[in-house]
This record gives sequence, structure tokens and C-alpha cells, in this order.
Amino acid sequence: MQIRTMSRLECTKVLDEHRLCRIACSRDGRPYVVPLYFVRDDGYLYAFSMPGQKIDFMRANPLVSVVVEEHGPNRQWKSVVVEGRYEELPDRIGFKQQRERAWSLLSHYPDWWEPGALKPVLPPVSDHSPHIFFHILVDQVSGRAAE
Repeated sequence: MQIRTMSRLECTKVLDEHRLCRIACSRDGRPYVVPLYFVRDDGYLYAFSMPGQKIDFMRANPLVSVVVEEHGPNRQWKSVVVEGRYEELPDRIGFKQQRERAWSLLSHYPDWWEPGALKPVLPPVSDHSPHIFFHILVDQVSGRAAE
């Protein structure tokens, strides 16, 4: 088995072929990593979430890392790491176009709202929770592959 560095084009292809990632954020020196569905488009990773710890962390410290992994036969794998900045797309003037872009891209997939809208809380917080669209402005992309 040989491990090699992937080109930016190869990394982009992996990001385009996958929807599930792990997003890492931190606040007050405390890391937090959770699964998240995303869509890549033109220098951004678009996503959706309900309010919670992940959003609180990213509002406090917008620098995040995202990991997408692909596993193949015979112990082959690819791993892509995105370093970027969280930017919320609130439901107000000035963000309408970006918010609609996020909705348009994400809604092409039947599971786009998972796991962001499924919170394991008892009892339910309320009948209505404000949903949050956001994107990650991609600063750097790197990847490795084992073949």
C-alpha cells in the first residue's frame, strides 16, 4: 500500500461525490466534532442545522475543519480535509440570494435536512424551531489517498 497526496482536483471530486462529512469546531479551547450533510459549490460547502451546540461553537469561533472520507476495497481510502470559515445565512435582507442558493443545492437530495433537523431530545423543545442555513468558505483543501 502506498499513501500519496491528492491534487486539488481530486479533492474536489471527492467532495462532489459525497454528502456526509464530519465538521470540527472549537470554543474556549474545547473541540467538538459532529456529522453533517453538505453540498459543495463554487468555493463553499453549504449546510443546514437546527440551533444547538455546533451552531453555538461556530458562532463563537467561525474557523472550522471538515473531513470527508471514502473507503474502498483492499484497505484503499481517500481522506479530504477542508479548512474554512463558518458564515451564517440568516433569513433577512442581504442574505436572500445566498440562502436561496443553499436551499436550491441542498434540496436536490432527499436527506439534505438530516442529521441537522433530527435532535435526540426529550421532550421536544417546541413545535417550531428556527432552522439555520450556513456555508463554509473554503480556505484550504488537502487530501491523501492509500492505494
